[in-house]
Amino acid sequence: MQKQKLSEAAVKQIIEICDRHANDKTPLMMILSDIQKEYGYVPIEVQELVSEKTGISVAEIYGVVTFYSFFSLKPKGKYVIGCCLGTACYVKGAQQVIDEFCEILGIEPGETTDDGMFTIDALRCIGACGIAPAVTINGTVYPKMKVNQVQEVIDEYRRK
Repeated sequence: MQKQKLSEAAVKQIIEICDRHANDKTPLMMILSDIQKEYGYVPIEVQELVSEKTGISVAEIYGVVTFYSFFSLKPKGKYVIGCCLGTACYVKGAQQVIDEFCEILGIEPGETTDDGMFTIDALRCIGACGIAPAVTINGTVYPKMKVNQVQEVIDEYRRK
């Protein structure tokens, strides 16, 4: 079974997260959210453990994890670059900005660089239409991002 890949400490922590939400009317979102915050992703091994603990089918859990974009099946990079592709950002050049990030980093949206430093996520509206096109990196917002700024931003994070 794949669950054997989880460390004893991880299994214990995931069970504690499940127990913490046992009395919630709809615990799945809270459980998955806490696991995502703790580990950065929700792999199938964890979904199976959550299923065992809650009685919710793995199919339902997988459906939730893959439906909501804030959950991930794979680990994300140290720096998650979120490029808004909502209407306002798109009209102001967001597609060219995300294309430049992809070109420089050699990955596509949803992928992580081999060194584990960067993940690129294509986002729908992030509510920053007045500063379009907007990019976020681990919560820091970069307003009115231009293609010629992308390399400088990447270099800034590589120096950290």
